[in-house]
Amino acid sequence: MLTSKASLVQIKGIRDGLLITFGEGEWSELVSYLLNQIERDRGFFKGARVALDVGNHILHPAELGALRNSFSEFGITLWAVISNSPTTERTAQDFGLATRLSPVKTERTIRETDTHMLGEPAILVQRTLRSGYRVEYPGHVVVIGDVNPGAEIVASGSIVVWGKLRGVVHAGAEGDEDAVVCALEMIPTQLRISGVVSVSLRRQGKPVPEIARIESGQVIVEPWVYKEGGK
Repeated sequence: MLTSKASLVQIKGIRDGLLITFGEGEWSELVSYLLNQIERDRGFFKGARVALDVGNHILHPAELGALRNSFSEFGITLWAVISNSPTTERTAQDFGLATRLSPVKTERTIRETDTHMLGEPAILVQRTLRSGYRVEYPGHVVVIGDVNPGAEIVASGSIVVWGKLRGVVHAGAEGDEDAVVCALEMIPTQLRISGVVSVSLRRQGKPVPEIARIESGQVIVEPWVYKEGGK
């Protein structure tokens, strides 16, 4: 989850894209701060599907239309507005936007005869995470880029880094001991899976792709190669 100054605007990944939550304050100032953050991090937001939780803010067509147009200029799609205000809900519905988020499915059943496998919730981050960035998601996190020292990823599922992992990562954050952490170069500041924290993972010689998982109550790291069955 990316959190702005004073927690006035919070951004986190959800199953359907990104959820932006507005705190208390002047609407114009909150929007200005959000758009400045999007301008600074265009690569992170480009192509995103966004839902807004505006709380008690009352939005009329002019305010909502202006924000949706601004999002469009950044390549962002606004698909939902969640609000405590009936006026704001009606405004969102007039724009053809959803006013409820999809419920999160906690169970998934696949029959033995199924040949079409369903995926699992995941977020794709196509950028390098610099120091100070934090990504939190209730599913898997895939990063195409490096995770620098000072950056942090927290996922209830697995974490895959198509680059150098040098920051802090916590996979299986809700207790999933089957979660894994994969990286092309595994030199994290700290690596944790479920409730188990790894020991030093510094390597000698040429870096190779590696995968970390829990085995016998400890985090082990081994070369990241395909194995039949995915384990």
